[in-house]
Amino acid sequence: TARSAAPPETVFRIVADGAGWSRWAGPMVRYSAWEEGRPAAPGEPGSVRLLGTRAFHSREEIVESRPPGLLAYEVRSGWPVRGYRAEVRLEPDGTGTRIVWSGSFDPLLPGSGAVVLAVTRPMISGFARRLAAAAAAA
Repeated sequence: TARSAAPPETVFRIVADGAGWSRWAGPMVRYSAWEEGRPAAPGEPGSVRLLGTRAFHSREEIVESRPPGLLAYEVRSGWPVRGYRAEVRLEPDGTGTRIVWSGSFDPLLPGSGAVVLAVTRPMISGFARRLAAAAAAA
């Protein structure tokens, strides 16, 4: 979780812009783009974003979008997991926003879940903090 001074509409606009992640998401996301051009609307279900580097990136499909309160996505490739689904919930908090980012997955290989979790948990926590700061600065 993180808190941003920005309203939920601003936070949603930034997190839903898959091509813009490389501007705020930190060192794990040096490259960000939409797989097939720009979607009709930010966070449009069915849109696939590419996040990482040009050589190694994940493909993440937006599966649910309820602006300005929820953006959910599933990893289609690029991570050693099955069924990875994450939700970014944006809750009004005074004049700002409480960001609650959660996810779940099934390990691809038996026993690998702890390793993936050890990488994913701090990465997602960092995304939430950086999203909060980027929205506040917007």
